[in-house]
Amino acid sequence: MTAAALLVGITVPAAADAATSDPTPTRARTTVGAYDDTYYKDALGKTGPELKSALHTIISDQTKLSYDQVWDALKTTDEDPANSGNVILLYTGRSQSKSSNGGDPDQWNREHVWAKSHGDFGTATGPGTDIHHLRPEDVSVNSTRGNKDFDNGGSAVGEAPGNNTDADSFEPRDAVKGDVARMILYMAVRYDGDDGFADLEPNDKVDNGSAPAIGRLSVLKQWSDEDPPDAFEKNRNQVIYDQFQHNRNPFIDHPEWVGSIW
Repeated sequence: MTAAALLVGITVPAAADAATSDPTPTRARTTVGAYDDTYYKDALGKTGPELKSALHTIISDQTKLSYDQVWDALKTTDEDPANSGNVILLYTGRSQSKSSNGGDPDQWNREHVWAKSHGDFGTATGPGTDIHHLRPEDVSVNSTRGNKDFDNGGSAVGEAPGNNTDADSFEPRDAVKGDVARMILYMAVRYDGDDGFADLEPNDKVDNGSAPAIGRLSVLKQWSDEDPPDAFEKNRNQVIYDQFQHNRNPFIDHPEWVGSIW
């Protein structure tokens, strides 16, 4: 099979959507991904806990980065396609110089989308350095998000138009709502309690504190459905696979698997 053929998905007719376990309508049509005959072959045809277990085994085969290595990795994974000297910040959407990283309020740092206190994994090699959920973000906006769960509502975040927050939750801008959901669900499949770290799981509440849980699951599923993977997210997944961790976020390749598991 040629490389070009591998990179083209085959669209399944809309009627196939009705066969999924999630009755919520989806804008993204189910696709047969480029890696179904190889990477995902042991997951195909499975649903529910069996699918989650198969995906866990598949994506746990990865190269792990140190926390220092994350800096340089993010400069590649989140590069602005319109300016190779910049990265795109997750919540603000701002294009910012790759070299403007650090701890000052208007610099960018490493945002743990699955807040590292939810399971107390810190910056340990593993969940604390997994770039499938680490993204560049404005330092002060990162601080505003803190370790809050994800949900709809709240007051506008002044430095990041389109984002809202309240005492116990954070709502990202519409363009990355699905990205956030798929990163959270990746973490729940990848870190299942069998490698010395906590068993990370989404739930349908907020204010989870230090529990190895993040919500709100019903909202995350809605976000994943309403904001399907775009070119930036797909490219990021490919770069992580090709150049860094050599594993994939299955919910970017197969968004319909969200409803099949949860």
